[in-house]
Amino acid sequence: MSTSPVKIWRRQKEIRNLLNRKGKIISWTYIYAPPIDFKKNAPYPVVLVEFKKGERAFGQLVSTQINDIKIGIRVKSVLRKVRDVLSDDVIAYGLKFERI
Repeated sequence: MSTSPVKIWRRQKEIRNLLNRKGKIISWTYIYAPPIDFKKNAPYPVVLVEFKKGERAFGQLVSTQINDIKIGIRVKSVLRKVRDVLSDDVIAYGLKFERI
């Protein structure tokens, strides 16, 4: 599966506005059966985060054990690689969250 570098670039522009922002977890789940590009990472937690101005975003929660995930935990948005290098040598980055 190949993703267009243009689509990745456009998505990066959207993500840039959400980087390094702090918020709190308002919902979360664990992904056990992911899409094929993410199978080697499974299982992994995905959180819905609300920022101070009421904006919301979702993404993978990194460096956290399942027992440590609770609604209300403060997190910060970060940019991380989301999948391995594709056949066209494009590295896809995306929004993820880490606990603060």
